[in-house]
Amino acid sequence: MSMDGAAAEEAAARFLVRHGLTIVTRNYRCRFGEIDVIANDGNTMVFVEVKARSGKGFGGSIYSITPAKQRKLLAAAQHYLASLGREPACRFDAILFDGSGDPTWLRNILEA
Repeated sequence: MSMDGAAAEEAAARFLVRHGLTIVTRNYRCRFGEIDVIANDGNTMVFVEVKARSGKGFGGSIYSITPAKQRKLLAAAQHYLASLGREPACRFDAILFDGSGDPTWLRNILEA
């Protein structure tokens, strides 16, 4: 089963909710980039990158989160946090869909 980006983001949001996170916003866009899902995991704000590929060729979807993409995620997260006026504990996660089956949830994919 192949999944487009919107379907992957919807499935990722449902997955996170089933695992106890609260969705704050989806598809946050600013001049620095986009964050697919922003959620709260208790007192921790989680910025989630969602990636979907039809299979695990070339290492799977994790390899599409390049250093350039990581810099954009950090900049977009900083922009979002500046709009809050506070800085909660934060974490960067990825929800990966590589073909059919359950997604892979990677926590702390980068250090801020």
